[in-house]
Amino acid sequence: MSSVYPRSFSHIGLSVTDLDAAVKFYTEVMGWYLIMPPTTIGEDDSAIGVMCTDVFGAGWGSFRIAHLSTGDRIGVEIFQFRNAERPQNNFEYWKSGVFHFCVQDPDVEGLAARVVAAGGKQRMPVREYFPGEKPYRMVYMEDPFGNILEIYSHSYELTYSAGAYG
Repeated sequence: MSSVYPRSFSHIGLSVTDLDAAVKFYTEVMGWYLIMPPTTIGEDDSAIGVMCTDVFGAGWGSFRIAHLSTGDRIGVEIFQFRNAERPQNNFEYWKSGVFHFCVQDPDVEGLAARVVAAGGKQRMPVREYFPGEKPYRMVYMEDPFGNILEIYSHSYELTYSAGAYG
């Protein structure tokens, strides 16, 4: 019988069109640790090959992958699949699924500028959650590969501990 308790977040997987450029971006701009360099995984009878066939179905062929880690030990798998393509509209937030991930940096503006300088996009101005009351800031960005990322100045718990939006 399973108990209900808050599970820890392990990792997120991102798809990109250029794995080497993504590793460079996430290690140099976000400062994440590279824990497994870009590696090619092929469809075969190895343990990882069989696992991938379970996930993707037969005929997936091969892909490249790298593993990174954030400062708080969250894993980031970055995949480059064969025939990888960037969607025309990468911000279909109304559709079910993950539409962004968020990082925390007290220098929201500085990190946003670094993302833009590295080929990303700032999707909005930096905004305050509680202007004049608390210094909690945020901004939505886009990495150079079309993934939507948000930057918070403070922890998730602090940002939302005030309760409902006013």
